[in-house]
Amino acid sequence: MPKRVAVGRVTSDKMAKTRVVEIPRKVRHPKYGKFVRQRTVCYVHDENNESAQGDTVKIVESPPLSKKKRWMLVEVVEKSREVDVAAMRAARKQVDDEGLDPVAEDVTADEAEPATE
Repeated sequence: MPKRVAVGRVTSDKMAKTRVVEIPRKVRHPKYGKFVRQRTVCYVHDENNESAQGDTVKIVESPPLSKKKRWMLVEVVEKSREVDVAAMRAARKQVDDEGLDPVAEDVTADEAEPATE
């Protein structure tokens, strides 16, 4: 029997060599006929830690690797374009604390020199 292949989005990358991937799907309600959103959560083995949170990945079924891990990463289909605001603020704060901000230095240098016209 061939291995199942699925495409999903990485929801967690906090574990070493393991990713949590969510596969969304729509299922028709048996009584009312309305389509309801459901999701399947898979634990995926990522040997090289090449995927990150928010990435769209292709995964394939594998023999059990641990208690919950039953899938392996095939490829990263699309990298996430989300911006980590907290990391940007932390980097900005570190730059401000060290006084190495090149933009601020240029502005102060322009203000310090009087314009000669």
